[in-house]
This record gives sequence, structure tokens and C-alpha cells, in this order.
Amino acid sequence: MTIKIGLVGTGTVGGGCLDILANHKEDFKRIYGLDLELVRVCSLDVEAAKAYGVEDIFTTDFHDVVNDPEVDMVIELIGGTTFARTLVTEALKAGKHVVTANKALMATYGEEVMGLAAEKGLEIAFEASVGGGIPIIDPLKHSLTANGISSVMGIVNGTTNYMLTRMAQEGLAYEDVLAQAQALGYAEADPTADVDGLDAAAKIAILASIAFHSRVTINDVHTEGIRNIKPMDLDAAAEMGYAVKLLAIADRTDQGISVRVHPAMLPLSHQLSNVNGVFNAIYVTGDFVGETMFFGEGAGAGAAASAVMGDVIEVARHIQMGCGPIVGCTCVDKLPIVPVEDLECRYYIRFTVADRPGVMAAMAGVFAQHGVSLYSVSQRGSDDAGEVSLSFVTHTVAEKDVRAALAEIAQLEDVQLDDPSVIRVVK
Repeated sequence: MTIKIGLVGTGTVGGGCLDILANHKEDFKRIYGLDLELVRVCSLDVEAAKAYGVEDIFTTDFHDVVNDPEVDMVIELIGGTTFARTLVTEALKAGKHVVTANKALMATYGEEVMGLAAEKGLEIAFEASVGGGIPIIDPLKHSLTANGISSVMGIVNGTTNYMLTRMAQEGLAYEDVLAQAQALGYAEADPTADVDGLDAAAKIAILASIAFHSRVTINDVHTEGIRNIKPMDLDAAAEMGYAVKLLAIADRTDQGISVRVHPAMLPLSHQLSNVNGVFNAIYVTGDFVGETMFFGEGAGAGAAASAVMGDVIEVARHIQMGCGPIVGCTCVDKLPIVPVEDLECRYYIRFTVADRPGVMAAMAGVFAQHGVSLYSVSQRGSDDAGEVSLSFVTHTVAEKDVRAALAEIAQLEDVQLDDPSVIRVVK
């Protein structure tokens, strides 16, 4: 059966998809009985048409793809939530199935586009929106559906994982390792989405929505990044038997869904502690399956294109069988989002303070006034610089009490010469 495809976006992932179609077209026909025919390619990069030999089906206007009556399926790979939203909704309205790698779109407007797809009896597939080439959305929708999922926790941003790995292993400063990540192409010129946790927030919103069958958007995710992490924090963590990772965490609780992104200390015995470099991993806990982990490369042309084309083949097979989406939107519950202030855990908190008598005692006093019980206190640094680093590790305490204490400590004289480093300790 011939399935005709329109592809929009010829960047890193789009180019990978074009390569897969060129290299494996005959395999798809032989193994699955699917003739995937590329009939339209859209991009603002006219040179890409020449590079991939698609000049005869090339356009710079996505409407040419959406309105082409021959196109059965549209692959959206332009990213963002403006033109991409318009493209996807217009494609669905025109009766086209959609495959996308767009995490921002699905984390922000997932309910809209999935609702429209259901209304039209069409499919929207988005495996590549989380974890690149790591299969995670399909397992949550199929293989793990017999379970009640209690937790999804993962390293879902390769840039920050690479940076934290280099900082921990080589003692490099944040600024130096960021520059190296940018030089290697792991980080963008503007690294905000990665280092401030926004990329990870979009991904955990998608995973939480699927795992807990309740709508979670990126705006529901409490988000903190890694800008304030220093090598001394990673050294302190190692001394205590922990590794520091930027974690995306979603928990199903009696109160609702707790969903957040922040730096966290993980015991070195935890499998995620050994996920280094640009690799990603997602740890899922179900009531019957127990603990499972999905590991692999989270980005890059090959990994993401693999996931996109896997979706293309799956949707094409559904078209071939004449059936609708096997699993559409499953967000049937309306669970509340638990405020991060209700979180209870242990905390590592480091301040840069003036090296003067009484500073540590004053800070410890504020913690005590707010009911924050301290497990340990340590000091690092030399009085030659006139400042030292004070690190506190708490017992299990409420987030709201820690926040109240930090706000008051910030007003103390000689304290907080820069923003404190706050790392939650995950069991």
C-alpha cells in the first residue's frame, strides 16, 4: 500500500528522516508491505532541496503540503508553538494524520491538537518529543498500561547532563563547561531552554499526562535549572555518596500529581546516577511491573529521526489496516497539581558568605525558627578571599519551611553574596 507523506522542516531531524526514507524505503516495502512515498518537502532552506535531491517536490510554503490532496500524513519538524501549532491544526482539519517531534507544542497545546485529532478520527504521534530515540511514550501507552504508574523520573536533557558530568569528573566551572558544550554543538548559543530546565519541563509534562491519565502542561511544572551549581557542590555530593543530576520528576500522590524539574542528589547506587554525558534515561515505577528504566541517546539526527520514522511506520500501518488510532488521548482524569510547597524531602543548601564570626550561628538560628532541622553544617574556602562557602544538609523538611528560611536568611548582613545553591536529595 502506498502512503504519501509531506515533510515540513529539513533541519537536523528532518534531514535524518530523509536519510532513513532513502536508505530503508525498500525494507519498509518488503517487511511491512508499505510504500512510503515522499510527495512534498517544505523548508525555508532552499539549499536543503538540492542537498537531498527533492527539488521537484520542494516548497517554502507549508500550505502547499497541508492542502495537497495526495498527502496522507504530515511530519512536522519545525518546532516552537506558533507556526507549528497552525501547521498541525490545519493539517488535521484537512484530514491528514500528523507525526511530530515537537515537545513544546504537545506540552502546551496537547489537549487542543489531540482533541482535534480525535474529532477528525485521525492520529497524532509524538514519540520523538521525549527522549529522542528512547522508546518511552509507546511503552507508556501500550506495554505498561496494565500498571498503575506511581512515578516517572528521568534525565531528559542531554546538554545539562553532559555539563554536570564534566563538572563532576573534571572540576570544571559552569561557565567553562557551557562554552565547551556550545563549541561541540550540545548547547545552543542561547542555552536558556536547557540550563534553566524548560526543555525538561516540557518533556515531563508530556510523560506525566500519559502516565497518570490527566492533563499536565508545561506551566504546571515547577522548574529550576543548574546555573547556580558549582564543582564544590558536586564534590560535596560525592563525599556524601551522591551524584547530582538535573531530574524531571512526576509522582502520583494521594493529593494529586507532583511534577517538577530541579537539580537533585541521587544515591550513587541508583541506576540514574550512572547515566553520564549526553545520554538520557527515564525511570518508571508501576505497581505490577516494578521499576523499569529506558536508556539511550536523547538527541541527535539519528536518534530523533529514528523515533519520528517509527511513528510514521506505525501510523502508516494503521492506515493500511483501515483502523483509527489504537490509543488516542488518555487524559480522562482531572487530577490536581500538588503545589511544590507541599514537597517534603532533604535539602543541600550552599551559601557564599562573608568570613566573619557569628554568620553561621545566625543562619542556623533562622533555620531553627522555621522548623528546618539540620543534619550537618560544613565550611569551605579561605579567609584570604574574605568569603567562604557554608553548606547545610537538612533532615526531611517541608519545602515551604525551607523557602521561608531562605527568604529570611537573604536579609541577614554578610549572607548570600550570590544566589544560594539548593539541591534536593532524592531517595
